[in-house]
Amino acid sequence: MTSQSTVAPPQFPQLMGHPRPLWMLFMAEFWERFAFYGMRWALTLYIVAQFFGGDSAGQAYAGRTYGSFLALVYATAIFGGYVADRIIGYQRSILLGAVISALGLFLITVPNQQVFLLGLAVLIVGNGLFKPNISSVVGQLYAQGDERRDRGFTLFYMGINAGALVAPLLTGWLASTVFGTPMEQNYKAVFYATGIGMLISLVWFWLGRSQLQGIGLPPPDRNPSKSLVGVIVGVVLSIPLVYLLMSRVGAEGLQYILTALFIGLCTMLLLGAGKTDKVGVHRVIAMLLMFTFNILFWMFFEQAGSSFNFLAEKLVDRDLFGAGGFVFPTGWFQSVNPAAIVLLAPVITLIWAALAKGKLEPSIPRKFGLGLIGNALGFAILMYALTNLVDPGTGMLPFWPLVACYVLQTMGELCLSPIGLSMVTKLAPASMVGFAMGGWFLSTAIGNNLSGLLAGHISGESGMTVESALGGFTFSFQLLIAAGILLFLIAPLINKLMHGVK
Repeated sequence: MTSQSTVAPPQFPQLMGHPRPLWMLFMAEFWERFAFYGMRWALTLYIVAQFFGGDSAGQAYAGRTYGSFLALVYATAIFGGYVADRIIGYQRSILLGAVISALGLFLITVPNQQVFLLGLAVLIVGNGLFKPNISSVVGQLYAQGDERRDRGFTLFYMGINAGALVAPLLTGWLASTVFGTPMEQNYKAVFYATGIGMLISLVWFWLGRSQLQGIGLPPPDRNPSKSLVGVIVGVVLSIPLVYLLMSRVGAEGLQYILTALFIGLCTMLLLGAGKTDKVGVHRVIAMLLMFTFNILFWMFFEQAGSSFNFLAEKLVDRDLFGAGGFVFPTGWFQSVNPAAIVLLAPVITLIWAALAKGKLEPSIPRKFGLGLIGNALGFAILMYALTNLVDPGTGMLPFWPLVACYVLQTMGELCLSPIGLSMVTKLAPASMVGFAMGGWFLSTAIGNNLSGLLAGHISGESGMTVESALGGFTFSFQLLIAAGILLFLIAPLINKLMHGVK
């Protein structure tokens, strides 16, 4: 037995060159990401405004909380993947996760810091059940060796980012234009809107799941009702634990826990691969090496919701047409990345396809290397702006460097993130795909938690300054560019371990 599945998927009707259920999953993910990104952009700004009275000294706490939240969102994916693989199946995991996530989004509307953290904990647990498993189902639509798989994941990634594009525009408008009052007075509208988006995702998947023709059903040896009750009990018990991690342990302590989880996951994946053959073990080793580079990518990329947010609010001139003109809402910067993805993802897909015809398509490690370098170039733009373009009178940066940074990082993301999702479904042992997808998100979680610690360091005790931003962004550029070059150099070794997987 190899680490690749030998079970062929059903013969799905095709739509635009891909299995028809891909587009149902595309829209379910669209609404789930609408919910997530609609509230994500507001978190750090809201924490400072609501719980620190707008004092910049709250930026470091907000950055660390944001990083911990994102870390736990992705870390719980490892458990969600295991639950789907072994207990209730992918479909029920997705549906249960959607219900719990919606509850969390409605809870954070309560203007109390402890209830707010509890709402985040509920959302974290729900996302852990939803996020890895819908990605795993996408992989199961394609037979092993189907060259459309990477392109299918890139199209699916467009669904993620179409939702992420619309959400900040709508919720930022609700916060600033419709009500015309400070963010902390309008957060209920923002969070309610995202909760409704999550409910739409739930209904969309519920109505469309029959298209999957049995993919994602519970394991045949499980009692569906009893297993579901057991998982619900586990969810109820896990929420207080996640709450304590958010409110008591903090980002520093969480880093030790995440690292221990990652070591345990690596061990379990290697042991699982050891039950197949040497090829399976080598492929898992290659996958785990890529996980480590994924950590670095997200450590710096996720400055978008923390230090970049404070940069936009405090140090970027957002008045586009002079005094009294249109002021670009801070939250709208969060739509630059998904807008660029929606525009560039089809282009990147066509480029990969064209290169594949000429047998010139970069390998998975080299695509990751391009991702790290693209991320680095975004920081290079900010370094240049902070060194040369600060207005001596206002101390503000022009509008365009931050936009250019987001676009360059987006190009890097398209070379790494959807390729990573596809990679997991190719390299993981067939019986552990959901668990391995959880591992992919766990590596993202570690990067996100480190991003919060870095953002807290950049802001310091008194808030972000030009000098602190320049120091933090220079460090980011140096580490990313070094990692990208290293990955290009060791790519042949990793390709050898992948044993022909493209």
